[in-house]
Amino acid sequence: MILGIGSRIKHSEYGAGVITNVTSKMYWVTFIEHGLETIEVDSEFEIIESVEDEVDTISFFEVENTLRRLLKTYSDISEIVPIADKWKNGKLILQPGDTNLTSKEMDIDTFFHKIVMVRDRIRVMEQKINSSNLEEQEKIDLQQYITRMYGSLTTFNVLFKNKTQNFVGSRSKS
Repeated sequence: MILGIGSRIKHSEYGAGVITNVTSKMYWVTFIEHGLETIEVDSEFEIIESVEDEVDTISFFEVENTLRRLLKTYSDISEIVPIADKWKNGKLILQPGDTNLTSKEMDIDTFFHKIVMVRDRIRVMEQKINSSNLEEQEKIDLQQYITRMYGSLTTFNVLFKNKTQNFVGSRSKS
């Protein structure tokens, strides 16, 4: 009998774990103390809880990638966006025109993080608009506003390390 995905086992070397993928010869088991290991189907181990008829050819890697894609699409969890090396540990100084007033200083990393949060929230808003029940013309109108927001924020692209993460507004046709 081959155990199904979700079966819980206890292995003499690795301890307790859960089967996360199965082939005809191997189990991929995520052990509490040892992480992901592969063991042969005919290995010696104790079955704590058996799940049968759940054998599937989908891998843990595929499940993880699908979950990551869904979270990125439908949540406001942001990706890690690195700041350009030249700005790391820098300062943003706002100097008022009135010399009687004091300037404001802020870590540029903090400022950059806030810009990225704005970008990510605009992306979530864009996704919610696109998946909403609004009329097509309303979606188009709102999308144009979002594109203009991105365009207004292109000034901050100088802070991004990776050009693929830059703000992009509407591109003029030359």
